[in-house]
Amino acid sequence: MSTPEAVGLSSDRLKRIDAFLQAKYVGPGLLPGAQLQVWRRGQLAHETVLGLADRERGAPLKADALYRIYSMTKPITSIAFMMLVEEGRVALEDPVHRFIPAFRDLGVFAAGSLGMFQTRPLSEPMRMIDLLRHTAGLTYGFQQRGNIDAAYRKLHLDDLPGPRDLDGFIAELAKLPLEFSPGEAWNYSVCTDVLGYLVQVISGQPFDQFLKDRIFEPLKMADTGFFVPEADQGRLAACYSLDPKGKVVLQDDPAQSPFLKDPLFKSGGGGLVSTAADYMRFCRMILNGGQLDGARIVSPKTLRAMMLNHLPGGKELTEMSKSLFSESVYDGVGFGLGFAVTTDLARTRTIGSLGEAFWGGMASTAFWVDPVEDLAVVFMTQLMPSSVYPIRRELRTLVYAAFEEAA
Repeated sequence: MSTPEAVGLSSDRLKRIDAFLQAKYVGPGLLPGAQLQVWRRGQLAHETVLGLADRERGAPLKADALYRIYSMTKPITSIAFMMLVEEGRVALEDPVHRFIPAFRDLGVFAAGSLGMFQTRPLSEPMRMIDLLRHTAGLTYGFQQRGNIDAAYRKLHLDDLPGPRDLDGFIAELAKLPLEFSPGEAWNYSVCTDVLGYLVQVISGQPFDQFLKDRIFEPLKMADTGFFVPEADQGRLAACYSLDPKGKVVLQDDPAQSPFLKDPLFKSGGGGLVSTAADYMRFCRMILNGGQLDGARIVSPKTLRAMMLNHLPGGKELTEMSKSLFSESVYDGVGFGLGFAVTTDLARTRTIGSLGEAFWGGMASTAFWVDPVEDLAVVFMTQLMPSSVYPIRRELRTLVYAAFEEAA
């Protein structure tokens, strides 16, 4: 832990973050607890640990708490897939049906409901890049936009824990139409779960074992996985949600959580549990151009490509999105290969840098990596849904307000 001034930050202004989180969120009970890490220029410059890990048991939040990171799993899975791209085993332009033959016969929804769908042919085949940037035509059942989403809910295709393994998940998914022809729109979806399956098929290793061998162990992310081992179960934070009246209620009791057991469905889109320190190591790897402490995960050229906007025509999320739900709500934001990227800083109406990569999770967790300022930030809490409070925007403002030196 460095002094903030040694890395161009203000101690006094960083203390505002703790005071803000305590006064606005933790103290009034809007969030059970909050943990924030700020890394700059090779040093941990600030850490906040506030509130409770478990309200019902009065357990204070500790720095080594385990969190359900949900969609912050997606960048990890995307990196895993890009490792296979680097090895020449698969290419971004490859059709997905090269490895999932059942996807060759997919159609686009025209009418009907589960068991009676009418479809039209795809304009273009689904390609690997569509999965990485969420332009594949897939969806999430919780979006509740139409008959395809309803079919996902009925088949429990985005449930955690899911009722089937990755093979069964793909088999069910292949029976349903796409919402649109690949490349025509952006829709937050199970795309990254399909990537997890592809990592398993292409590598010849179980997906969870690939992540452990190729990412978690090299990066010393010892607390990250698809379930909490028995010895660490006391560290799992409780997860909360808002009821219809806006009251914070227990959603997942850490003593009875499904995350205590090895799941059948290893969700590359939302299945991991991690700590702030572990996820910061992942962010530092990105910030360092694909390596950390001598462990090379991907090439710096691969990472630079991942952090470009890959949406067709260079469009923004707001121009291409089919649904209102996203872990990013800003104009001026595109999507790279696994996470959102800032493409027009002025249009975001936030403080930051061009080219930042970021995303969040369903329980209000968030991260961003800013290569311009040599900065990485990880925020952890456990409240669903993630759209309840504008805390991600507020944290950006507070962190960047603490700068005394900027690139």
